[in-house]
Amino acid sequence: MHHDKDPGRWARLRFAIIGPLLAAPPSKGQLRKTLTELAAKRWKHPINGTDLQFSCATLERWYYAARRAQDPVAVLRRRGRNDAGRARRLSAALIQALQVQYQAHPGWSVQLHYDNLVAQAEADEALRPMPAYGTVRRHMKAQGLHRKRRPQRKTQGASLAEQRLESREIRSYEVDHVHGLWHLDFHHGSRKVLTPAGRWVTPMLLGVIDDHSRLICHLQWYLDETTETLVHGFTQALQKRGLPRALMTDNGSAMTSDEFRSGLHTLSILHETTLPYSPYQNAKQETFWATLEGRLMAMLEGVTDLTLEQLNEITQVWAEQDYHQSKHAEIGVSPLRRYLDASHVGRECPASQVLRSAFCCTVKRRQRRSDGTISLAGKRFEIPGRYRHMEQPQVRYARWDLRSVELIDPQSRGTLCPLYPLDKSANADGLRRSRAPTESSVTPVPQQSQVPGGCELPPLLRKLLADYAATGRPPAYLPKQPHDPEAS
Repeated sequence: MHHDKDPGRWARLRFAIIGPLLAAPPSKGQLRKTLTELAAKRWKHPINGTDLQFSCATLERWYYAARRAQDPVAVLRRRGRNDAGRARRLSAALIQALQVQYQAHPGWSVQLHYDNLVAQAEADEALRPMPAYGTVRRHMKAQGLHRKRRPQRKTQGASLAEQRLESREIRSYEVDHVHGLWHLDFHHGSRKVLTPAGRWVTPMLLGVIDDHSRLICHLQWYLDETTETLVHGFTQALQKRGLPRALMTDNGSAMTSDEFRSGLHTLSILHETTLPYSPYQNAKQETFWATLEGRLMAMLEGVTDLTLEQLNEITQVWAEQDYHQSKHAEIGVSPLRRYLDASHVGRECPASQVLRSAFCCTVKRRQRRSDGTISLAGKRFEIPGRYRHMEQPQVRYARWDLRSVELIDPQSRGTLCPLYPLDKSANADGLRRSRAPTESSVTPVPQQSQVPGGCELPPLLRKLLADYAATGRPPAYLPKQPHDPEAS
């Protein structure tokens, strides 16, 4: 039996199997047939890579549990053992023998200590029965019997890139439910904007589209295509429309970053990427770019001195007042009407703080026993004394914002406490706290932009802007604030 140190791997496998059923629920009477087809497939073991098959009863239990839950990934996670975190007791004779052996050979590894104890137990009946290696290791760790040696400065090489398994069947071109599948992509604009620094820059448009209704979940122009930008725009789509069941993107660096993939997994959103050289899989996105260039950008061709803020406001108004309410040639009705009339499989979006915490990467760092700190992005962060027993604590953070670094429980993935940078100036006062006992278990409001000065907008755009302003609604986007490196 394999013991998984990362229970999330099993949850990811189970969600990869059940997730498509949540995005496109089988029609009445077809569930048994669909489960039988899934039971006939083979899946990769999340630990050793061997082939696995699951029975219909198991798949059915996972499906109903995930469908009823607000957080499907959480209910698909493997349950921990009842005795997790509680060490088995060693006999007094064995503890004494281990203490004597450690005092004589503090430079031995745990494995070498254990092998010598096994040999000693063969001759001394008082040390029997001999416990497993893991029990001895946990006892030595709890008692602080660490190997005393000079630290070795070994740098680890670049980690192997995760190989994506492209074994999923290609989706039908249109899912049957709203929020069953979203499309996301960046589009390079056809004209430049003037920045406050006096430079002409070609912006990029982040677009998120619902597959069934063709509704725009969110549109926003940016000056870069980073993960921070992607998360900034995508979270606005979630807050405006709710949580989808699946998301399709290409294999860009931002879309495959640790923070973005971790956020999708935490929010139980199935991430599907297009196959190489297969742009037809994201054809709805490409079709919308053509519509945007042919209508909106064509009307802006005579506008000079266009800024990013003005372009964003005009784009939001055009999407809400023109695109959403115009008849779509392919679906026969307006995107807004189909969005309102069709059945949906979406979920309620969590609070903003939950979203910020979700789109973070989780890493392991080795805790330095001398001062209880870890190194993160070139800075040292302090681990509270009650967690000094953690050799490799797991921390959750976004690489663009080191103001929010969290120490997490490796089993439950819950937040244990926030971590703060090492303050050497404060530590220079000489005052030190007593060691605490260890724990065994562990928006800015968008401003109204002005019509480009000295430029006359086309009549349709002027009408759309006036109609939108009459609704009293603010522009449906949040401007991205410039990153302040000193704030980190």
